[in-house]
Amino acid sequence: MATKKTKEKTPQTLVIVESPAKAHTIEKYLGPGYTVKASMGHLIDLPKSRMAIDIEHDFQPEYITVRGRAKLLKELQKDAKKSDFVLLASDNDREGEAIAWHLNNALKDKTNAKISRIVFNEITPTAITEAVKHPGEIVEAKVNAQKARRVLDRLVGYNLSPLLWTKVKNGLSAGRVQSVALRLICEREKEVEDFLPEEYWTLDADFSKGKSNFTAQLVKYKGENPELKSEAEVNAIMETIKNTPCLVSSIKKTDKTVRPKPPFTTSKLQQAAANRLGYTSRKTMQIAQQLYEGIQIGQNRVGLITYMRTDSVRISDTALADVRGWLTKNYPDDLPAEPIHYSVGKAAQDAHEGIRPTYTEYTPESVKEYLNHDQFRLYSIIWERFVSSQMNNAKMVTTSVEITSGDAVFRVAASKIAEKGFYNVIKLLASKEEKSSSLPAMKEGEEIKVEKFHPEQHFTQGPARYTDASIVRMLEEKGIGRPSTYAPIISVLLDRYYVTRSNKQLVPTQLGKIISKILVESFPDVINESFTAEVENKLDEVENDTLVWNTMMRDFYGPFKKRVDEVMETQESIKGFLDEQTDLKCDLCGKPMVKKLGRFGYFLACSGFPECHNTKSIPLAKCPCKGCGGDIVERKTKGRGKSFYGCTNYPKCNFISHFKPIDQYCPQCGWFLVEKFDKKNGSYKSCINPDCNYLHTNDGEENVIPEPVEGSAEE
Repeated sequence: MATKKTKEKTPQTLVIVESPAKAHTIEKYLGPGYTVKASMGHLIDLPKSRMAIDIEHDFQPEYITVRGRAKLLKELQKDAKKSDFVLLASDNDREGEAIAWHLNNALKDKTNAKISRIVFNEITPTAITEAVKHPGEIVEAKVNAQKARRVLDRLVGYNLSPLLWTKVKNGLSAGRVQSVALRLICEREKEVEDFLPEEYWTLDADFSKGKSNFTAQLVKYKGENPELKSEAEVNAIMETIKNTPCLVSSIKKTDKTVRPKPPFTTSKLQQAAANRLGYTSRKTMQIAQQLYEGIQIGQNRVGLITYMRTDSVRISDTALADVRGWLTKNYPDDLPAEPIHYSVGKAAQDAHEGIRPTYTEYTPESVKEYLNHDQFRLYSIIWERFVSSQMNNAKMVTTSVEITSGDAVFRVAASKIAEKGFYNVIKLLASKEEKSSSLPAMKEGEEIKVEKFHPEQHFTQGPARYTDASIVRMLEEKGIGRPSTYAPIISVLLDRYYVTRSNKQLVPTQLGKIISKILVESFPDVINESFTAEVENKLDEVENDTLVWNTMMRDFYGPFKKRVDEVMETQESIKGFLDEQTDLKCDLCGKPMVKKLGRFGYFLACSGFPECHNTKSIPLAKCPCKGCGGDIVERKTKGRGKSFYGCTNYPKCNFISHFKPIDQYCPQCGWFLVEKFDKKNGSYKSCINPDCNYLHTNDGEENVIPEPVEGSAEE
């Protein structure tokens, strides 16, 4: 009698990733027998309400299930129980390794399934299939490095924050890395505040040759570089040379080779997105995460870029073959004989490739219809940067012409692309180069005609405030933080209102300045660049299994805690200073007004609080209107709440400034200075007095200072 064949059961594999978007993409690649679920990041972590570090027992952290995640954890345990294999596929970095480690501990007693770790640099069918074929083990040293960072940050934050509560203001917080970034921003702000611009002038001239016109700048006068301090000096030069023949005295042509840049690292991507697209670091990383996790392209869901947290420019052989194949079809004349390999910096961890498109064939234009506006713009610069990195150099020809008129020498230069090379795929940069001015044909000794002089007033530019791009560049240069931390550092400072954004610049608040001053003066050995950079090096040693993380904690904590206790004893509290009594009376209840420090700066509050809720702005300057005697305070428009600065004697005085007064006064007329900003000059200082020429630009946008009038309308 024949026996029935029993159908073999297909092994069931549970794959756990971090985000639902990534789960959706990967599940389509793996097919039957695989279930892909998302952990939504950390399920098990340190509690937020207490330090949770057992200092007496080798600094062991006390982990708990994250609030609100218990249900999800139970669901994953249930899924694991029904599975034959569990693959932990969190991100391939320290944070991801720690997530996998916690999941392993939470699942291993709830299932008989074999639990393994898989990693990948890109979400593509090939990469995912290869990762599933070669599961590995969790790297304990990597977990320890992440554990060391969290423990160290807890030890610093949970000791410094109570100090700030006691000495400054309740509800404040301090972090190890963020405090160093805040210090950098505050030190730069001090340089900006201390800088006083100086006036100088330049002189351009319009020349004509036949029907062609071009503009050249004065570069020499009487054999010296011109240092023109006033309009009178410029006028004197123009008077001297206005009737003097203009001769072409020199024509020089130089060839310049322009090399392509390597693929993006995290910091370079954030800098390029800030400078070219105007994106914040946080926005850049959010969009990059979307591109990495997967975009629906027609019937398929595709991860368009590789992992976006990296400090390396290394590119895999597979990717090099892919891009060179695409270039062979599209730009064969601009393909180098051999692939171009870029050197990885000595400080780089080199855990991941540089940021690149997963498939070169997915050009920005070919996927444009599937991307939103921001995704398309970011993907475009990533794709262009990668593809151009494997192309020939561009070659430029620069023509420099000098024109002599008496003792004056004017110079003009124009560049032209001789060989496009990699500019063929970098559309924006190439178009800028192609639009550069051209010059008419000229010969040395030839006389040309001057049409018009253009004297222009300028002011020396002081140090620029940090932007997202420049602070990320500085953090990278100084070894502060790692690719995954740059955006969070900026976000935390903004969220805590220690820093604000103004015209894309990072400006410390009064609160931020006070906190930075106390921390830097009290803990100079901790809140500094070298210590923070050294911590990163030691964390690398922990990851490389050459340093025991507990030893790192012991070496740090003893001296640090001793210093915290000393400061707690000796630091004078400034809470009294922050709640300073004033001579002003509340116009609602008559009680004294108190000067307080809030999130957004100083303000006046009634001492009768909570019975009286009256608050007022702190005077920033005295009103400049003759005979007024009022103070200039910040006010808000009724509709959009936009800031402007007006007189406290309104409506009797209708003075309005759209520029914020600064704590500096004009040395010529004594009126207050304001800070202005425009695209041409950036941030600069200017006297508020329209009849004073101190630090005024010819932009035509000055405040009108009216006489005190009755009943003017408030903006």
